[in-house]
Amino acid sequence: MQQIDIIATIINVISRGGKDELVLVKMEKNWYVVHTYSGYENKVKANLEKRVETMGMEDKIFRVVVPEEEETEVKDGKKKVVKRKVFPGYVLVEIIMTDDSWYVVRNTPGVTGFVGSSGAGSKPTPLLDEEIEVVLKRMGVNEQRYEVDYEVGDTVQVKEGPFATFAGAIEELDKDKGKVRVLVNMFGRDTPVELDFNQVEKI
Repeated sequence: MQQIDIIATIINVISRGGKDELVLVKMEKNWYVVHTYSGYENKVKANLEKRVETMGMEDKIFRVVVPEEEETEVKDGKKKVVKRKVFPGYVLVEIIMTDDSWYVVRNTPGVTGFVGSSGAGSKPTPLLDEEIEVVLKRMGVNEQRYEVDYEVGDTVQVKEGPFATFAGAIEELDKDKGKVRVLVNMFGRDTPVELDFNQVEKI
C-alpha cells in the first residue's frame, strides 16, 4: 500500500466551521481477546505466531499468550505441578489493530472471532491496561517496561507500523503507561500520533 493510502486510512479530518481539525491518531499496541475452539488454544498460538512470521506482520502483531497458571495436584499420594488454563477457549494477542492485523488473526485456523466485536468486520474493543495487568501478573508475566533516552521536545523517528520512517517532535511522555505522543508532519500539518516507547527512537 502506498504511503498516501496508509495515511488516508488512519487520519480523520473533521470539518467544523470551515476549518479542518486533525484528530489524534493512535497507532499503539493493545491487548485483545480471541475466542478459539475449546482445546485448540496452544495450537492457535502456534498457528498465529507462524502466520505472523510468514506474512511479515511482526510490526503489528506481537505477543500471543495462552493464559495459564500452575496448580499442584495430589494423586496417589504424589504431588504433581500441572498447568491449568485460566480462560479455556481464549487466547490473548497484543496487536496494533489495522485491517491487515485483524485479517491475519481472524483467519488463523482455530480462531472463531474476537471478543468485543459486533461482527460484520467491525474492530473489537481492547482490554483495559489494568485488566491485562491482572492476567499477566497471575501468570507471573510482567508487562514490558522501557528505559528511554528522550524527553519532550526531542525529535524521534517512528520505527514500525504505518508511520514507520516518519519523524517528529515529542509532545508528551507518559512513563506510567509507556506511551509517547509525537507530532508528525504530513501534508503541511502537524498530526499528533500516540505510540509505545519502543516504537520510536531518538534521532
